[in-house]
Amino acid sequence: MPVKECPTFSAVCPSRILFDQISDKWSMMVLAVLDAGPVRFNGIKRRIEGITQKALTDCLRRLERNGLIERRVIPQSPIAVEYEITPMGRTLQAPFKALYAWTIQHLPSVEEARSQFDARRGAS
Repeated sequence: MPVKECPTFSAVCPSRILFDQISDKWSMMVLAVLDAGPVRFNGIKRRIEGITQKALTDCLRRLERNGLIERRVIPQSPIAVEYEITPMGRTLQAPFKALYAWTIQHLPSVEEARSQFDARRGAS
């Protein structure tokens, strides 16, 4: 099926759906954890504070379905599962790192804007 652009950000637009899935609360963090190489489920969970088992499972399934990570079963006792970024998933690392760098660089300005906003809201 050909990919079409959806300039109106239609809720059913395939590009919007994919954008929603790769920019959600957990996906970027999961891909950052996997940047150094394969990691088991519990290893990912330990590195992302606050993520629930269900949220991580759902996120990993979405990323796998979109071809951004691979799930590999390790045949040992007990059976283990590890996740690794695919070559296509690696293409997201540069934009995600740029976004992270922007976040760190602009965080003081954003915090100042928040303080000013909150002060205005509190004063009215």
